[in-house]
Amino acid sequence: MVLDKTGTVTKGEPTVTDILANGSEQALLETAAALEKRSEHPLAKAVLRYAEAHHISINEITDYETHAGNGLTARQNGELLCGGNRSLIEQHGAVPATVLTGVIAVADVIKEDSPAAVAELKKMGLRVVMLTGDNEKTAAAIGKKAGVDEVIAGVLPDGKAAVVERLCRESKTAMVGDGINDAPALTTADVGIAIGAGADVAIEAADVVLMKSRLRDVPAAIRLGRATLRNIHQNLFWAFIYNVIGIPLAAGCRCRASASSPTRCA
Repeated sequence: MVLDKTGTVTKGEPTVTDILANGSEQALLETAAALEKRSEHPLAKAVLRYAEAHHISINEITDYETHAGNGLTARQNGELLCGGNRSLIEQHGAVPATVLTGVIAVADVIKEDSPAAVAELKKMGLRVVMLTGDNEKTAAAIGKKAGVDEVIAGVLPDGKAAVVERLCRESKTAMVGDGINDAPALTTADVGIAIGAGADVAIEAADVVLMKSRLRDVPAAIRLGRATLRNIHQNLFWAFIYNVIGIPLAAGCRCRASASSPTRCA
């Protein structure tokens, strides 16, 4: 069982916890808010909520570009703005001396039912893997709280499907996700499961769609599926036994009836 982290194991509603500005905190927030304004990522929404709460003005930008799994770039008054992980920042200059305006720390809280849901999955004999694009330290902390068997971190959005494909070669694999980036992995898995609050493309790509965003609905769905399959097997068994026993009996009765009433020809 492969679980996407953001929005599946965690609430997907991160909040700003700390700000470290290399100069003016307001200037840092103005730059970050301008970059994040067009993004649909949960981290972007967290920054925008914080900026709005602190009445930060959001300036216009041009040449906006998303770098999947890494961050965002744009230009403001001809100056390049770059926001994202260390890998993206280092492509445009050294860290931190030349390009770092500041750091905004954002935390995503684990769902209350995630540890119990993972425990249920493990009791059902499933190996639980958490898949995320986060760095290893962050992912390991969330994975430990959730109680998963393995954490696969640092996976870019376009790499999720490749990881699931590898796991499918090792064993039957189900994938649970909610985001646009999860759709290829959901279609790659033997069984794709989307949570109800997920993106439309993820819901369309999944084999099973849960009505709510509770992770505990995943083991419930598996129990239902197993019970249904067991019922099908039982019905097939009794149908087979009925035919094995009933058809010869019916044929024997027909033969005796024919022998006792021989056909007469005129």
